[in-house]
Amino acid sequence: MAFSPYKILSLISIIFTIFTSMVSSLITTPNNNNTSTITIPLSPLLFTNNKHNNNNPPNSSLYQYQSLKLHAYASITRAHHLKHHKAKKGSSPSIIKTQVHPKSYGGYSIDLKFGTPPQTFSFVLDTGSSLVWLPCSSHYLCSKCNIDTNKISTFIPKKSSTSKLIGCKSPKCAWIFGPNVECQNCQEKKQNNCSQICPAYTVQYGLGTTAGFLLSENLNLPKKIVPNFLVGCSVLSMYQPAGIVGLGRGPESLPRQMNLKKFSYCLLSHHRFDDSREASDLVLHGGRTAGKTAGVSYTPFDKNPAGENTAFATYYYIPIRKVIVGGKHVKIPANLLEPDSAGNGGSIVDSGTTFTFMDKPIRYAVAREFENQVNLTRNRVVEKRSGLSPCFTVAANNKTTSFPALTLQFRGGAKMILPPENYFSFVGAKSDVACFTIVSDEGSAATPSAARGPAVILGNYQQQNFYVEYDLENEKFGFRRQNCKRSG
Repeated sequence: MAFSPYKILSLISIIFTIFTSMVSSLITTPNNNNTSTITIPLSPLLFTNNKHNNNNPPNSSLYQYQSLKLHAYASITRAHHLKHHKAKKGSSPSIIKTQVHPKSYGGYSIDLKFGTPPQTFSFVLDTGSSLVWLPCSSHYLCSKCNIDTNKISTFIPKKSSTSKLIGCKSPKCAWIFGPNVECQNCQEKKQNNCSQICPAYTVQYGLGTTAGFLLSENLNLPKKIVPNFLVGCSVLSMYQPAGIVGLGRGPESLPRQMNLKKFSYCLLSHHRFDDSREASDLVLHGGRTAGKTAGVSYTPFDKNPAGENTAFATYYYIPIRKVIVGGKHVKIPANLLEPDSAGNGGSIVDSGTTFTFMDKPIRYAVAREFENQVNLTRNRVVEKRSGLSPCFTVAANNKTTSFPALTLQFRGGAKMILPPENYFSFVGAKSDVACFTIVSDEGSAATPSAARGPAVILGNYQQQNFYVEYDLENEKFGFRRQNCKRSG
C-alpha cells in the first residue's frame, strides 16, 4: 500500500494523539560515567524479502544483476535527494567503540540501546543526515519495506522510565523545525508554561521516508549513558525498515549531541552484498585527541555553502581536486569540483550511499578514460541488466586481469588510491564480466548541465577497507588503506 505525504501526516496525527495519552513526563536519571573510548560494532546491512528471492538464490547471476541494478538505482535516487534536499525552516567519555556490520542492502549498521531498561535496535550508519530515529510504538507501520513487518522490533516508550516527549518550546524542538516553530495555543507571555509538544516530523532519504515525533531519552553506550538524548520516535515509514543514526553536522546528530571531537570507521567489504556476520568498529572520540593518526592522510574539509538551502549544512564536504585514471589526469570542469556559495558543485562523503555518484560530465569523462585504457570487449547486455557501465567481458580463465588505477586527489596533495575491487564488480554466472561501480543519471552528456547540489557523492562501496576519520575538532578528513576485518 502506498501513502501520499498527506495520508502520512493524517495518519501521524491520529497515532500521535493516541500515543501522547500513553506517555507521561518522567524523570531522567543522569549517569556521568567516563571512559576513554566508545566502540560500537559496525555490520553490513541486510533487508531481504525471501519470498521474492526463492527462485533467484544469491549465487545466481540473475540475483547478482538484480542486486547491482537495485544498488545503482538506489544510489542515484539517494544522490537526487542529497543534491536537491531542502531543509525545513522553522560530561562525556573520551572514546567509545561500537561494531559496524556490512549488509547486502548496500549499507552498514550499528546496534544502539535506548531507554531504561535499555531496548536494543539496529541503525543504518548515515553521514549524510543528522536525525537519530528508530521504529517506535506498538502502532508502527512500514509501507513497501522489503522485510516481514512482523519481524521489525519497535521501541516502546511506555516501557522506559526515562522517555519524555519534547515540548514545542524546547530548544531541541528548534533543532528540527527552526527557531520560528509554530506552537499553537501557547501565548508568548506564557511560553514557560506551554504544555504543547513538538510537532510531528517527516524526513526523506531518497527512496525512503519516515515520520513521527521527538523524544528525550537515555542513550546507553558501552560504559556510558548519555541522558536527555534527542531521538526520533517514528510511527510510520516507507522503504525504511530500520532506524537511522545521523552522523552529519546538524545539532540533532549523534556527534553534535555527544560533543565528539572526532569519529572514525572502517567499512568491511560487502562480499557481493551477502549477509556477512563479520563486523568492524565505529569509534567515537569525546575527549582530547592525540593529534594525527599514524599512517593517515589528511585533507581539510571544504567549507559548507552558506546559501539559502540550509540542508547542505549537514554534509561533510571533501575537497576532491583531481581524478586520475591509470596515471592520467581526467579533464573535469573546475566549477564542478569546487562548491560555490549556493552549494552547487563540490564533493561530499556519504556512508548512506552505496555506489559513488558523479554528475554526468565528471562520470562521462572518467568512464571514457577507462574505456580508452581497458583493452577488453564491452558487454552491453550485462550493462542493461545491471544498470552499470561500462562493463567488460573477461576471459573466464584469466585470473590476472588488471584495471587502471583510480585515484582521488584532494587539496593539499592527499591521494586516495582505490583498489580495483572498490570500483569494479565481477558479475555473471562465471564472474567473467567486470562492471564499473560509479553511477550517474541516465545518459552520457559530455557537456556540463545546470548542476545543482554536490557534484560528487563518495559512497560506501568506494570506502571499503579504508580507515576513514572525521576530525571535527580540526576540521579534517582522513583516510588510510587497511584490512577492516577485526582480529580475534
